[in-house]
Amino acid sequence: MRKGMSWFLLVVLMVFGLLVGCAPGASSDDGGEDAEGEEPATDENAEDGEISGELEIQYFVGGYGDSWWKEVIGDFQEEYPDVTITEHAGPNINEEMRSRWVSDDPPDVVYIDGAGSSETQMVEDGQLMDMTEWLSSVELEDGSKLEESFIVDPATYDGSIYSLPLVFDTWGTWYDNAWFEENDWTVPSDFPSFMDTMGQIKEDEGIAPFVTTGQYPYYFLRGVLYPAFGAAGGDELLTDVIEGKEGAWTSEPVMNVMKKVEEMQKAGYIDDGFGALNHTQSQMNFLLHDNAFIPVGFWLPNEMANDTPDDFEYGFIPSPMQDEGEPGAIVPDLRPLAIAEKAENPEAAKAFVEFVFTKEYAKSFSEHTGAIMNLQGVDLASSDEVPEFLKKANEMINDPEQVQIYQKPHPMSASLETPISNSLVSLMLGNISAEEFAEEAEKAASEYRQSLE
Repeated sequence: MRKGMSWFLLVVLMVFGLLVGCAPGASSDDGGEDAEGEEPATDENAEDGEISGELEIQYFVGGYGDSWWKEVIGDFQEEYPDVTITEHAGPNINEEMRSRWVSDDPPDVVYIDGAGSSETQMVEDGQLMDMTEWLSSVELEDGSKLEESFIVDPATYDGSIYSLPLVFDTWGTWYDNAWFEENDWTVPSDFPSFMDTMGQIKEDEGIAPFVTTGQYPYYFLRGVLYPAFGAAGGDELLTDVIEGKEGAWTSEPVMNVMKKVEEMQKAGYIDDGFGALNHTQSQMNFLLHDNAFIPVGFWLPNEMANDTPDDFEYGFIPSPMQDEGEPGAIVPDLRPLAIAEKAENPEAAKAFVEFVFTKEYAKSFSEHTGAIMNLQGVDLASSDEVPEFLKKANEMINDPEQVQIYQKPHPMSASLETPISNSLVSLMLGNISAEEFAEEAEKAASEYRQSLE
């Protein structure tokens, strides 16, 4: 799954600096030759005359919005007029479509993102098509292999590929740079300075400095703990905790991280009302300066564009959980596109997936969403839509003295993530200790392993 880290950093250097930034999707029933003369990727099974019938597409609409999807689907419809496209989209689409998946009547194409979705769980349940052999035959408009053109390679499960990573994102911790400058607060660079700054903010403002969503605890898990685990034990530790390896959650490096979380809670730095907040409520509190730090991905400014105060200046740092003197840690977060194993129209589904992965639509994605598509060599340098925070984030991320990039093998299964998230909320509310959390997480990992046997 992984490329050499030096290659990955080089690719991020080329692409991240060119980009423009989702968490967690609206419902509708609603595509052509690319601009600038670029043709969509094609293979011999996806020629115009062979693609027809109904094509159902499910996509989550969250922080990235849906304007890019509308453009692509519209262009695909023009390119393949014999296809009847049905869209299933919205912020609750994963829940709304659950019965279709359970009853073996899924849509043809699915964008896996948002609450209620889990790529790993769908693979374990046999719901996604094995794309390994097909992917090897797909070429981009310039003749290069699609499988060799990703910034980060697709997730693999026992050597097989069941989804293609569409969106390249990363979690981190956000703050209001203008507010920090006004109060002369230090932007933290490691855990000790993080604690110092939160202590100063609590003293100056009388607020709990840190907030997250308790309704979706995976924000904290992925946005704070994953990079902390990467910094503490590298890709190997990340893999062990995500796959529920025996002893991983009670290991010394994991315990050291969880003791830091416990320290934040005991100091009163975590908003004690976070448990009742969904992601938009916690983000709104952050924008209103009820809190000063929040862990989210690059979709935050786009998702909250209509609510952001005029004088608010987004600042982004890798979540500062690493020890003093260590570089910050980044764990890329990918949002994949997949085809259902029981798709009614697999050829049209393949044609659509190929159609999406072009440099032109990658550029368009950045313009629509403020994020980047997981495709190399996309020229966004001339775009005026690149936010200032991304330029600064790019400079930071591509400085190996400041930031180290770690990669997870694949997303954590919902069967493991859910119980661990529940225990995490209990720890952050002060209801259990770090040791008790580790015991509960280890038990959840053991039950997860048994479920796979």
